[in-house]
Amino acid sequence: MSHAIKPRRVTFDWKRTPLHWIPGEPTSTHVMNVLHLLLPAGERWFVKVFKEALPLITDERLLKDVKGFMGQEATHSVQHAYVLEHLAEQELDTAAYTRHVEWMFDVLLGERPPFGLPVPRREWLRFRLSLIAAIEHFTAVLGDWILDADALDGAGTDEVMLDLLRWHGAEEVEHRSVAFDMYQHAGGKGAVRYLRRAEGMALAWPALFYLWLSGARYLMRHDPQLDGGHYRFKDHRAAARRGLLPSWASLHASMPRYLRRSYHPSQEGSMSKAVEYLAVSPAAQAVGAERPDTGGGRVAGPAAAS
Repeated sequence: MSHAIKPRRVTFDWKRTPLHWIPGEPTSTHVMNVLHLLLPAGERWFVKVFKEALPLITDERLLKDVKGFMGQEATHSVQHAYVLEHLAEQELDTAAYTRHVEWMFDVLLGERPPFGLPVPRREWLRFRLSLIAAIEHFTAVLGDWILDADALDGAGTDEVMLDLLRWHGAEEVEHRSVAFDMYQHAGGKGAVRYLRRAEGMALAWPALFYLWLSGARYLMRHDPQLDGGHYRFKDHRAAARRGLLPSWASLHASMPRYLRRSYHPSQEGSMSKAVEYLAVSPAAQAVGAERPDTGGGRVAGPAAAS
């Protein structure tokens, strides 16, 4: 049975969220805070690339899914950008790092190949679609992880931040197949299409790993509440054993699944679990009960996807 993908209006109030929103766990907090550094620029880039690719879509069902995906990603970008503002208010300025991320997406992976590379326009678009499909594989894996991460509740994690991560994670599971299906539809035919898909993963995961690791180091180093804080692999492993973080090993292990020729993202995560959470997410519920401006949380609706 088909599942309609649609953006949701949500609201989050960050006024009471502490800097270390997993109490006593700066490493766990900041490893996940890296998502706020990467996603505003990254998801805006997803939308830009998909807008370029819209004319290639000849399937009406896929077109509807892609437009729903674009609306969801635009909303995610806005909400994570609000968290960056909250971090800045707590004297953790992320501007130097996010400028680097924005340059990577806007210039290095922009509408035209960088450095004057002689890549045909259609092939450059297909390459970027393969990157998005690979990245979305990991966002679905992470989305499924956060929905099952009961240890975060037991650790006293800030409820607003946990809802943001689970709302976002649930939508990633919900639209887990769209970027892959888009690539398969527009990415050419036969062996070349598969090889380009593998190339996208071969480039996407090392880049994500580097950005995530360097982002965690940046946040720990600039945390005003830590005296010369450092990200350490052993602290990450210890947090992962307690269920507070996904382990690097589990993320590495998810890559070979994607490289199977028979792979499809519908094999990742549980759609029913994602939809169940989206039905009870406090952020989505709050919008339905919102009053005129009370000075509380911000509401973001979907950006136009057409």
